[in-house]
Amino acid sequence: MIIANNVTKKFGKLTALDNVSVSCSSGECIALIGPNGSGKTTFIKCVLGMVVCDSGFITFNDKNIARDWTYRSHIGYMPQIGRYPDNMTIGQVFTMMSDIRGKGTYTTDDELIRNFGLDALLDKRMSNLSGGTRQKVSAALAFLFSPDVLILDEPTAGLDPVSSEILKEKIILEKGKGKLVMITSHILSELDDLVSQVIYMQDGKLCFHKSIEALKNETGEAKLSKAIANVMLQKTSR
Repeated sequence: MIIANNVTKKFGKLTALDNVSVSCSSGECIALIGPNGSGKTTFIKCVLGMVVCDSGFITFNDKNIARDWTYRSHIGYMPQIGRYPDNMTIGQVFTMMSDIRGKGTYTTDDELIRNFGLDALLDKRMSNLSGGTRQKVSAALAFLFSPDVLILDEPTAGLDPVSSEILKEKIILEKGKGKLVMITSHILSELDDLVSQVIYMQDGKLCFHKSIEALKNETGEAKLSKAIANVMLQKTSR
């Protein structure tokens, strides 16, 4: 579904992505993991078309994204920090995004709006919301248009335990429908029940892309957090 071919991106003297090639298929939930400054955010922005790579290319359903911007309508994106007009209510934000997408064009999915209890808060202004409620709005917007691909950046950060479980159950449900889910998170314990594959990046390079089973077998660890810690220790000791 999404294939990166030898993608390189530099910002001045900094090489944020160094010849990265990965293939991400539908029906997978992929953890995009790496230390700060590893290139994860730049890679996501390249996939979203927010950053143009210097060399290499990315395809979405076999089409080069540089020549077909309409692919973005098939992606639901949840940023780490959602920024919305403070004077708008939650309901107005949902309506605004529906207008931007085009009413009647997409199948909407308001399950998270209901399960998060946002339907009772639609008249609340964004300026009055807690960080956790803003995070719920971002999550609901990512899933709202029933996209084929979900890119979730630190999705459970700021969520209370109940809301975090609601979101994780939703991710598992959408993966079961054959959708591609990509998650970045520093809370690796949150990912054990979710991910089927792991992409690990460091210093702008792709270190590995493998199944969670293969990673655990190679490291001898049952938990993703310990498996990744094992990998990082091996790399720093070289």
